[in-house]
Amino acid sequence: MSKLFVAIAGNIGVGKSTLTGKLADHFGWTPFYEAVDDNPYLADFYQDMRRWSFHSQIYFLSRRLRHHKDLTLFPNHVVQDRTVYEDAEIFAGNLFRQGNMEDRDYQSYRELYEVMVELLPPPSLMIYLKAGVPTLLRRIAKRGREFEQTIAPDYLDRLNGLYKAWINSFSLCPVLTIDADRLNFVRSAADFEEIAAQISDRLGRQTPVSWMKKPLRALKEGENSPSPCEGEAGRG
Repeated sequence: MSKLFVAIAGNIGVGKSTLTGKLADHFGWTPFYEAVDDNPYLADFYQDMRRWSFHSQIYFLSRRLRHHKDLTLFPNHVVQDRTVYEDAEIFAGNLFRQGNMEDRDYQSYRELYEVMVELLPPPSLMIYLKAGVPTLLRRIAKRGREFEQTIAPDYLDRLNGLYKAWINSFSLCPVLTIDADRLNFVRSAADFEEIAAQISDRLGRQTPVSWMKKPLRALKEGENSPSPCEGEAGRG
């Protein structure tokens, strides 16, 4: 059986990391989590977004592209928390639309992104977690990250609009949209099982057992992947 590469996309606070971990445990996939990055441009960016947005986004893009490449080379089934597509389509796009990136910088960024995406194998399945702003705000408040507590509702609403436009036009792989307002996969085992069943159906498998493998240690962005001779290298 060919290797599965499942990616999870969605707005801030929607539950990408949580679902990544639960799917990894359920199916025996290896989870790859978004890393807290050491972007050397961030301090300058927050002081002067318009001047440093291009530099900062190029750095993020390069790291995300390397991460995506590592995922495609990893020997086991994988599930990814956040994707390279979101960096460009959502966050860089939002900076440009808010006047925080010069037109020529954004066009150069887009051209680089589009060429690189053509060269990278897409996921087997894109899972899009969709939720309204009230749900996002509740979950952000509950997880208690101090730097997220000042995120404005209109910012989340703007990102939701960009996510909707992007996912409606995304055609590189099949997309499964999950209504995270209705399905609380954190608190409800039944809701999670419904999501797992939808994923099984979309991937064309009759039972999750066919994917079960002993999961390897979760990897974070930028961490070297083991060679195919380490761990369980089989693709069955």
